[in-house]
Amino acid sequence: MRLNEEVFAVVVAISVVGSALSIALILPRGSEPFTALGLLGEERRIDGYPREVFVGERVRLWLSIANYMGYTALFMVQGKIGYGDTPSSGVPLNSTLIIVRRIVVCNKCNITIPVEVVFDRPWSNQTLVFELYIYDVNRGIWSYTGRYVFLRLNVVEVVLP
Repeated sequence: MRLNEEVFAVVVAISVVGSALSIALILPRGSEPFTALGLLGEERRIDGYPREVFVGERVRLWLSIANYMGYTALFMVQGKIGYGDTPSSGVPLNSTLIIVRRIVVCNKCNITIPVEVVFDRPWSNQTLVFELYIYDVNRGIWSYTGRYVFLRLNVVEVVLP
């Protein structure tokens, strides 16, 4: 008779574990809120980035902003010249600001916007940095999201004949 009790205990244990696993898999999970920032080349693809540009030449790129925060949000992208430096995920770059773009992005949306940059002096291994900020309506301030993208290129002077 003891064998039947042990078999019954194993069957009950498997049933309890199976039920708990089934419930865990069926219950909806909340997704973690996030933002994303991407840099696209002139043709709106993840390639075709310039490696070398001339002083005064207009460089056209595209920024992709994704909002999965759970609400419509106001974002700001700051474009900066890094002179070889890049920001960290927690601290924005302290450098020359050249572009500021503000845009409202609805929840679960991805928006692509054009940006144009003109460099005014030559620089080898120039860093063009774009940082993403979100407006914190509760505190009334812009908060750095820690999201950034950058492009390294050489800015050369036009050589006249």
